[in-house]
Amino acid sequence: MPDKTLVAAADLRTFAAALLEKGGLSAEHAATTADVFVWAAQRGVESHGIARVPAYLDLLAKGVANATPELKFDSTVPGAAVLDADRAPGPVALTAAAEEAVTRARANGIASVGVRQTVHTGAIGYYVSKIAEAGLVGIGFVAGMPNMGYTGVKGPAVATSPLAIAVPAREHAPLLLDMATATIALGRIRQAKASGTVLPEGAAATADGTPTTDPEQAVMPLPLGGAKGSGMSLAFELLTSVLVGAPIFAAFHSDDPAGRKHRQNALLIAVDPAAFGGADGFVADVDATLETLKGLPVADGADAVHYPGERSAATAGERGERGIPVAPKVWAQLTDAAREKGVPLPPTR
Repeated sequence: MPDKTLVAAADLRTFAAALLEKGGLSAEHAATTADVFVWAAQRGVESHGIARVPAYLDLLAKGVANATPELKFDSTVPGAAVLDADRAPGPVALTAAAEEAVTRARANGIASVGVRQTVHTGAIGYYVSKIAEAGLVGIGFVAGMPNMGYTGVKGPAVATSPLAIAVPAREHAPLLLDMATATIALGRIRQAKASGTVLPEGAAATADGTPTTDPEQAVMPLPLGGAKGSGMSLAFELLTSVLVGAPIFAAFHSDDPAGRKHRQNALLIAVDPAAFGGADGFVADVDATLETLKGLPVADGADAVHYPGERSAATAGERGERGIPVAPKVWAQLTDAAREKGVPLPPTR
């Protein structure tokens, strides 16, 4: 297996944006989408990183994602809004929603923005991190197409809906909790199938919902913590899809074929610490909390105590210096796309 190709983050971002613009996105939307992919790749989240570019080009080519969406915000109260994304790629829609949430939270202390009818949100941690970069607490939920088991149900029932929370600090990297409601990601099942690796117990199931460790038989992940993960996914469907008037779950399980058309919904919340007594004291106490955690006795077999987002922030720093590694298969796909669309390849290291 050849070595991974190293590309500087800025070069990879420019390259991805050029491909996406050739795929039909405006220059602004292409740059936004590329930034989300490179952010994930730089933090080591390969499943949502630069490997997503070919998939998004396919979504755009097939019309699943709208290359020229008309984003429209509707609002009846100062602290809340709904963005009709018009099937825009998720990075385009959720970046706009995050910016809107920050603006409204600064004026009102707290704000929520629902996103209706987008297509694959990408790494949800990116959007709440943008909120945290503005000095606010970011919270996000996403609901999508059912592809995961539900406790007591035969076959796919709910989505592997993610939750992300970002909390700003001063001396430390922000806390970033970014998790799905599934035990493992679908990508992990595909990787296990390709490598012939046995799956963990209770992580995946066959088409009829029977738990299996055989990657050849596994087609869907099982919920994290059984009924807990199931319940969280269903709750996120209510907090996103149903809340913005675009239910996915009920339509998916109906007799209407249109109910299985790919789409996702989301909810982003921004909280301004200044509205709760002062931003300076808040970030100081966040630092103290994180420092206290890291100072606790280290368990046998552990190298250190880490908080959510700490290690991925360190990975981002390292890859920012030496470049982002791109797997051979992904690099081959990107090379083919570049050749097809007449985009020069970025410099490599």
